[in-house]
Amino acid sequence: MNNSFKIISPNSDEEFKRYYHFRWKLLRKPYAKEPGTEIDQFEDISYHQMILNHDEKILAVGRIHFLSKNKDAAQIRYMAVDNQYSNKGFGTKMLISLEIYAKKNKIKKIVLNSREHAIGFYLKNGYKKIKKTHILYNQIHHWLMEKEIT
Repeated sequence: MNNSFKIISPNSDEEFKRYYHFRWKLLRKPYAKEPGTEIDQFEDISYHQMILNHDEKILAVGRIHFLSKNKDAAQIRYMAVDNQYSNKGFGTKMLISLEIYAKKNKIKKIVLNSREHAIGFYLKNGYKKIKKTHILYNQIHHWLMEKEIT
């Protein structure tokens, strides 16, 4: 993996615009969904991260938010890695960065809903498959996964 990258939290309006566009392009556009469908009601209370290369190109994104019903749990959502950079360790770097943030905030468990094609990635990173959950857009099967943070 090229070591010329940085992990940042988007701060400016322009960085957030690029961040959301990347999420839409990778997670919604392939299913003919309009821009805006990559945003939910938890954006303002979430911790956002993106990996940039030396040219400031976004390689990966991810987000975590705390669960209100379970004060020591958090959920990771909207993980995406540019197809050109998949299988080069950037997804794992993003996941570790979000887990570090969770640990600093006294989170004991992280949950997520994995698309079927990503289950192996999360298993490799210590997550356990719990149960099949929902089908997004009548075609994308998801599995609830979780990991205890120590």
